[in-house]
Amino acid sequence: MKPGQQQQTSDRKLNLRDIVLDLIEAQRVDQQCAEEFLTVSRSSGLDIHPLVILAQQDWVDEKTPAKKLSLEKLVQWLADKVALPYYRVDPLKVDVASVTAVMSSAYATRYKILPVFVDREKVVIATAEPFVRSWEDELSHITSLRIERVVANPVDISRFLNEFYSVSRSIQHATGDNESIPGVNNLEQLIELGESGRLDTDNQSVIHIVDWLLQYAFAQRASDIHLEPRRDISNIRFRIDGMLHNVYDMPTPVMNVVTSRLKVLGRMDVVEKRRPQDGRVKTKSPDGSEIELRLSTMPTAFGEKLVMRIFNPDVLVKDFAALGFSEKDSNEWNKMVSQPHGIILVTGPTGSGKTTTLYSTLKQLARPEVNVCTVEDPIEMVVPEFNQMQVQHNIGLNFAAGIRTLMRQDPDIIMVGEIRDKETAEMAIQAALTGHLVLSTLHTNDVAGSIPRLREIGVPAYLINATVIGVMAQRLIRTLCPHCKAPIVIDEHLWLAMTRPWKINGKGHFYEAVGCDECRHTGFLGRIGIYEMMPMTNTLRAAIGPDSDAVHIRKLAVKEGMAQLRIAGARMVAMGLTTLDEVMKVVPPNDES
Repeated sequence: MKPGQQQQTSDRKLNLRDIVLDLIEAQRVDQQCAEEFLTVSRSSGLDIHPLVILAQQDWVDEKTPAKKLSLEKLVQWLADKVALPYYRVDPLKVDVASVTAVMSSAYATRYKILPVFVDREKVVIATAEPFVRSWEDELSHITSLRIERVVANPVDISRFLNEFYSVSRSIQHATGDNESIPGVNNLEQLIELGESGRLDTDNQSVIHIVDWLLQYAFAQRASDIHLEPRRDISNIRFRIDGMLHNVYDMPTPVMNVVTSRLKVLGRMDVVEKRRPQDGRVKTKSPDGSEIELRLSTMPTAFGEKLVMRIFNPDVLVKDFAALGFSEKDSNEWNKMVSQPHGIILVTGPTGSGKTTTLYSTLKQLARPEVNVCTVEDPIEMVVPEFNQMQVQHNIGLNFAAGIRTLMRQDPDIIMVGEIRDKETAEMAIQAALTGHLVLSTLHTNDVAGSIPRLREIGVPAYLINATVIGVMAQRLIRTLCPHCKAPIVIDEHLWLAMTRPWKINGKGHFYEAVGCDECRHTGFLGRIGIYEMMPMTNTLRAAIGPDSDAVHIRKLAVKEGMAQLRIAGARMVAMGLTTLDEVMKVVPPNDES
């Protein structure tokens, strides 16, 4: 008998009964419950991993009675039992192109193993069958690399085995199709071919890459997808919780075809590659909900850079508390938006959540008896309850012309995407003066800066006094991962510097970021808004004049009871939702905004 055959006979798959008995011995499950399960359990005939079957029983973990024995906990238990490292597959940290080159898809599928890391010395292989080892010596001999085994979730192994090899095959096929075109001999010719539009965007491999890319982004909670062409190998990056993560490296010719495919889906001009374009795609997430993507292209040295912003309609059904509003913020905001006419401004940098706040507000205001109209550039998200107009500068339909048109449409509430110039500001003020509620955005750092900004645009002080109901500034901060955050004692002097002149309890529940598999070892999971509200009181209106100063207005607003952005952030820290460092990145302690 050959050595390989002898090794094969020593392989032993995990047995359901043995695992249950081991769990009983380890006092991780209720003995009576587990024994009853064994008496009635029968082999299903399906190739289902024993841990998956046990996770479906929803048993309580006797070591931690408040928690269930989930599949992940069972996998961790198994890893400890067999003295192998536990590994949670994070696709963002796996170099798919490298690991899929280690072994064939058929070989990996045969043994249900997944390569997750490879370098010049070793290859790390994830398995859910630690007693099946016949592949180990064979693979070590073929690759001349040291084999390191880790235990991973069998469902993850099955899922990512299919995904990794599927997308890798699609890229190879796409590259192969390009290289087989007569007369194409080098990379520069391939890039030129991609730019000329001769590559087939309907190729099944390209379609598969695009589908995988979108579904992958949805699963990773990405807010933006960046396709960035380079000379040889191009980058795909996802923005998750405000931070960019490198996801995949792709040959530039394939990237160009993928970009063209997305432009087709977004109804953009595929041939035009010299000027920026905007488009829109509507698709479905893995759970079947509709998701909209806004596409934007930009010409670069090696092709078109494409950014897709993902808009999930679910955010519109969140209440203000879920967006980060305190009870006081909610009351102030509801009081402002319940006014029959006037202008409400939302300020903040790009990506600070202004659109989400405005859409969520309009969603709540859009009752059957109310006519809500918007003029946007571009329309961020199509909402059935609104009448939305797209700005089109090429035909003279700018914000001012859009507002002028909406004024003839018998609106009750008007949302203007942004007040950028005097003409738009004048039309918004006219709408407010004639009995309409106008919501808009303004690019300033804080609420106090909005008044001087309107004056710079050319709005007279008396019109600001007559129309502006209030201003809100906002930022987004990352929230701590609830699975791994750890309590700390905060520096008292730093806390006082952050909260001065307000008195906020410095003995709250403070935590620091640690990092775990749930948050991809960043220590943060999700984002939440912090806000400052400045309702226009009589005192503030009296201070608005030709020489209105932002510092003076800010001091008056604080005296009137306005909590600044840094105070809102400090309260989030005291509630154990984020860290002081995270707030200081967004609003430094010496920033009086």
